Amino acid sequence: MLICGKKVDSATGTFLILLIFGLTFASYFWKRSTVQHDINRKTSWLKPHNHCYRGQPITDTITQLEDNHSFIIAPYFDHRSELLIRVISIVHHEKVKELYCLFCCQDYNSSIIMVKANIDIHKDRFAFPYGTADLLCLEPQNCYPRYMSVRTSLELNFAQVPIFEIQNQNIESPPLEFTVCISTMFGGYNNILQFVQSIEMYKILGAQKMVIYKNKCSQLMEKVLEYYVSEGIIEIIPWPIHLYLSVSAYWHYSMDAKDIGYYGQITALNDCVYRNMYRSKYVLLNDVDEIILPIKDADWKSLMQRLQEQNPGRGVFLFENHVFRNTVSAPTSPFNFSSWSPVPGVNMFQHIYKEPNRKSDFNNKKMVVDPRKVIQTSIHSVLKMYGDPVEVSSEIAINFHCRIPERKDVPNEALIRDTILWRYNTTLIANINKVLHKSNILESNTKL
Repeated sequence: MLICGKKVDSATGTFLILLIFGLTFASYFWKRSTVQHDINRKTSWLKPHNHCYRGQPITDTITQLEDNHSFIIAPYFDHRSELLIRVISIVHHEKVKELYCLFCCQDYNSSIIMVKANIDIHKDRFAFPYGTADLLCLEPQNCYPRYMSVRTSLELNFAQVPIFEIQNQNIESPPLEFTVCISTMFGGYNNILQFVQSIEMYKILGAQKMVIYKNKCSQLMEKVLEYYVSEGIIEIIPWPIHLYLSVSAYWHYSMDAKDIGYYGQITALNDCVYRNMYRSKYVLLNDVDEIILPIKDADWKSLMQRLQEQNPGRGVFLFENHVFRNTVSAPTSPFNFSSWSPVPGVNMFQHIYKEPNRKSDFNNKKMVVDPRKVIQTSIHSVLKMYGDPVEVSSEIAINFHCRIPERKDVPNEALIRDTILWRYNTTLIANINKVLHKSNILESNTKL
């Protein structure tokens, strides 16, 4: 008998064949055991359950868990680097130590798999006790979940399990080009005129959707929002964070010792990025008193084509902030705004004087991002991403920010005159007038 080219007797050959077969068989089961051990390491618990979950999925934007220190916003599939579900959340940075993802598997017995979450609290918490967190749970093998829940302990009570539908299950080419994420609207917001001016400017530049996380606003502002929602350009996300936490209107804990800063603005922005990850090619992250304005291009599409050609493969673009003081008005104006006088709010056309920037100072940049390359974002920068950010020259585009003075050391006489917004006057003024009349804002304001 020949084995490996050598002649052996039949008895020895039979023994060697059986030995090789035995080693191969043992190796197969050792590998299978190792793989199963790895699965068990990632998956804490498995139980068949006839109906998996009972009840309807949660539709509220914020869901409080039974520990009273964890708040779930929404779970999203995130298969960009590994197969996991990322649950956008708000947690207490000291009191929340363990959370578990429960997945309802789409198999023949509707099994439920519990996976311990990796709690990744975003670094930009600004000393507040509560901050944005990602609950990262590896997707169970051969499970294909559509629904899930989050628990604070291993003890299961299916009657009280909150059910969430996992978002971003259909990965496809984004149908929209530009979406603007406007962070939290709160405190009886009533800056009607500037809001309408900004929205109409966004539309001229190429925005197809604006997403607003609304906590509270005035009656008149509600009427404006209703008009834009009916037009299909604005999507309202209810943001009742004040019902769960003591919220601050300031960005740092030292300025106002509350539970969370700026009405949970960072959480809202992160949710907006993931909500629009496969709906929009680009997402703009800014406040409603800000407009990313091209200098050399007519609109955002041509601007981003320029930037992508100069920076292939990049997905985060930072635009320098320029403060146009809303406390200083142009002495004369070529435009007639008399019809706007009954409308409350700031008229950006009248504020053409900006503060000079110093390179040594921190600049509150705002961003245009490819959401598929963002992992975690803050307000003025992306914390985690695929690739590196691009700082856009102010000769190409700026973040026009019409607000109260920022640099107290700069007198009005030292401001720089800049009429960049006037380039759009013909179309923009006509569109603003159209909105004010079609939405009956002028008539409504006289009645309120």
